[in-house]
Amino acid sequence: MIRIRAGSPRGVRSGAVFLAVGTCTGLFLHARRTMLRELRQARAVAGAAQSALLRPLPPRIAGLDVAAAQLSADRGAAVGGDLYEVSATEHGVRLVMGDVRGHGLAALGTAAIVLGSFREAAHDEPDLDGVLRRLDRALARHRRDRDDPRRPAAEDFVTVLLMEIAEDGSLRALNCGHPWPYRLSGTAAESVSRAEPLPPLGLFPLPAALPAADLGPLRPGETLLLHTDGVADARDARGRFFPLRAVLAQTARLGPLPAPVLLRAVFTRLLGHTGPRPADDAAVLVIRNGRGDGSGTTPP
Repeated sequence: MIRIRAGSPRGVRSGAVFLAVGTCTGLFLHARRTMLRELRQARAVAGAAQSALLRPLPPRIAGLDVAAAQLSADRGAAVGGDLYEVSATEHGVRLVMGDVRGHGLAALGTAAIVLGSFREAAHDEPDLDGVLRRLDRALARHRRDRDDPRRPAAEDFVTVLLMEIAEDGSLRALNCGHPWPYRLSGTAAESVSRAEPLPPLGLFPLPAALPAADLGPLRPGETLLLHTDGVADARDARGRFFPLRAVLAQTARLGPLPAPVLLRAVFTRLLGHTGPRPADDAAVLVIRNGRGDGSGTTPP
């Protein structure tokens, strides 16, 4: 400790002050560097967890061209609550798209529960209603096991869209609070259904009867585009919603596009509408029926 006695030369006092200020500045810079390093490490771990959860999809699954991407709204960690998966099973190609309430690491844990359950149930259950009930039970267990008074269990709900594409292209779906996908055929882009979906998983018990909706065929050359609320509800600086249907119709006029090209076009228009980062997590999954038309995959 440095003591300055009365009557000490002014230069000694000034030097002591500069020494104290320099010491404090050095400690502050060291603490700042440490915090930045830990933040970078946390983001790297979160990004690795997100990559393990949303595994890259193969470009072609059972004759269907596939492309998907997710953009997180969380600036603190590059993770979000959107989820998707496509699996070729003996019951047909099955896919899920969902949106966990909120975003960030808390939503990532709930998304992991739902995706893990789907990856097993999609192969085990002969009917879509069995898959949905497995997801509902897994979410219920997660809510019971989680003990976090800062986040009540009632806040853990998930919108889920389950779809099944048979060998002949016929589409069946169960929808719990999720936006219906668009079907691109020729130069048209239309929603596959206008039916009211069920409530999101986690809010209410599932009904006793769960008949899957018949959405007609996905013909060779036609494309499905699934998305989360973060796409359709994205706004620009003036509060205007992202015109997803109009964007898809404009894109469809260019002719049949490979799945990665359509995916890139949608995200390019979305970021042009919202700016560098949207206010909510956004995910898009593109499925193009390439069966029987000789189409291959196009590198993204």
